[in-house]
Formats: sequence, C-alpha cells, structure tokens
Amino acid sequence: MTNERTDERTDESTDDSAVAADGETFQRLRMVEAVLFAAAEPMTEAALAARLPAGADVPALLAMLAAQYARRGVQLVKRGAGWAFRTAPDLAEVMTLDAVDHRRLSRAAVETLAIVAYHQPVTRAEIEEIRGVTVSKGTLDVLLEAGWIRPRGRRQSPGRPLTWGTTDAFLDHFGLDSLKDLPGIEEMRAAGLLDARPALAAYGARAADPGTLEDRETPEDEDADAGSGGWDGA
Repeated sequence: MTNERTDERTDESTDDSAVAADGETFQRLRMVEAVLFAAAEPMTEAALAARLPAGADVPALLAMLAAQYARRGVQLVKRGAGWAFRTAPDLAEVMTLDAVDHRRLSRAAVETLAIVAYHQPVTRAEIEEIRGVTVSKGTLDVLLEAGWIRPRGRRQSPGRPLTWGTTDAFLDHFGLDSLKDLPGIEEMRAAGLLDARPALAAYGARAADPGTLEDRETPEDEDADAGSGGWDGA
C-alpha cells in the first residue's frame, strides 16, 4: 500500500512539472507574440532574447509560433535576419484593394536600387559606369530615406570609395526571404526594368546567377566607420 501511494505521489509530481513546463512555454510564446506585434520593424532573435527571461529558447519559440499562425490570415515570417507578422500571401489581392501608393520611385532610383541589389557591395562610380549616366546624390538619398540601402564599407582602392548594399527592410518590403530570391533576368525584362542600353543590361548577368549574391553580403573590406554617420557622396 505504501509503495502504491509513493508511486501515485511521484506520478502527480511528474504531471505537475509537465503542466508547469507547458505553462512556462505558453507564457513565453505570449511574450514573443506581443513583442513582435508591437514592433515597428522585423526583430532579430538576439533582440527578442533580450526581452525574454534568461534561458529562453528563442528559435524554438519562433518555430512554434510560426506553426500556430501558418494557416491564419496573419503569419509569422522571417525577413532577412528578422522576424515579423505579415498578412498571408494568398490574401494579397484583398489587401491590395485598400492599399494606397504614396510614393513612386523615379526611373533612376529603380535602376540604381536594382544595380545595388545585384552588385552589392557596389560604389557610386560603379553604379554610374553600369547605368551610363551620373547618379545624383538625391537618388541615393531617396533610397536611404526609404531604408532600402545602407553604407557597407570602403573599398580598399585609391580614394577608398564608399560601397552600398541593401538592407533587411528592402527584403521585407519586396517580400524576399534572402537575396537568393531576387528575380532573374527574364523576369526583370518582363517587368520593364531592363532597357536596350547595353551598359544597363549588364547588371542582368548577376540576376542570371543569383547563387553568388549571398557571398557578397559581407564584403571583406567593410570598415567600421562606414555606417557611423552621414555619407560623403563617394
């Protein structure tokens, strides 16, 4: 009889621990959900970990939360290095009905953004060489203000020109998980982003080989002072 009671108490203790563990996980899931919902931009796992109790398994929590939202109208997705809630892709048509286009990029800005995306890290002089025309400071300012490009470092060459690359905000805005998801050259031509100029069409060669783009995300010549302030237009 004593052994039976001991076994019963052991079973009850085990059940209580399981319930406590489930309750702890559930509470942490709620915390991750709340933080991401309130965030103005995608959050990295490190940023989320800083908001959670020590020892929280952030990757596991994100995977669980993403699974819970997988069939919902709002889904948890990864954009670059960050995580954010976004409307389900199949509901895009419904959302488009209420969308308002507040800004339209100029042709120069679209071409410059495409060149940066496919050739990063790239200097202003290299952008001008590909486009065949001068790149105005205003064009880069528009892309900087939108948060789609950022200084990447300085090239180890005479004059140490500043190089440019895209941001996670760029990936998020265009619905890309990574640079490998950039459209190919035929898709760009169909969208009217490539014209008859041979120099401009040259950047399409990068689109034909998207597998190499990830290798260019972190340039070897990146300089710590490149993103510390304004840019000098180099």
